[in-house]
Amino acid sequence: MDYELLCTKVIAVTRLVGNFIRKESMNFDAKNIEFKGLNDLVSYVDKTAEEHLVANLAELIPDAGFTTEEETVNSKGAVFNWIIDPLDGTTNFIHGVPTYSISIALYEDGAPVLAVIYEINRGEMFYTYKGGNAFLNHKIISVSKRNKLEDCLLGTGFPYYEFQKQVQYMEVLSEMMRKCHGVRRIGSAAVDLAYVACGRFDAFFEYNLNSWDVAAGAYLVQQAGGRVLNFKGGQEFLETREILATNALIDDELFEVMDKHFNP
Repeated sequence: MDYELLCTKVIAVTRLVGNFIRKESMNFDAKNIEFKGLNDLVSYVDKTAEEHLVANLAELIPDAGFTTEEETVNSKGAVFNWIIDPLDGTTNFIHGVPTYSISIALYEDGAPVLAVIYEINRGEMFYTYKGGNAFLNHKIISVSKRNKLEDCLLGTGFPYYEFQKQVQYMEVLSEMMRKCHGVRRIGSAAVDLAYVACGRFDAFFEYNLNSWDVAAGAYLVQQAGGRVLNFKGGQEFLETREILATNALIDDELFEVMDKHFNP
């Protein structure tokens, strides 16, 4: 498999679908909102974007399976499987907040081999592939070199359903706010992880995320020299739905806070 060539083709598909999303954003009407669950919004834009992505990616690897947020298709491939979020940051999109993205990951035999994240309104294409570097618009990127939490900027996401850990989360957030330059909540986990990969954020943490939210971003961080773990320091961040992505230099300080509140 020529992963670099495949990535180039995926980027072309992603850019086309991104253009569709950008065009729809100009005249989007709130009456088109649907609710999948508490505070879990979706629109025809998400579904149509996903259909376009699936149709085009299926041509690139005909026998690949798909895990998709809007479940326009869900199938298991014997070797290759795509994990797709057609519009990560739907709530931002619906409210006219201009930060949302397309997130695509490809797994081969259970391991990531390709990731593309397109931050649509800034025109920022983040990508990586097996055997290559991590890139932003053709320039190699890497995680930050800051090694003290007090010098760092962190990203996070607020839980909007399943609030069982809300108290612990607010305790972590309160402590992190006092120990670093600040904590940002952008509203797209894929973008948050891309920002860790390119050094804008030094770390990102959140829970209750799904595979399509983080699969591409996690691989991008790893390829850019960072680490991605769950709140206990394990590798099973997809299974536990807890993710802590870092520049690999501030892990001890971060886990000291996480252990205090999430793993007493």
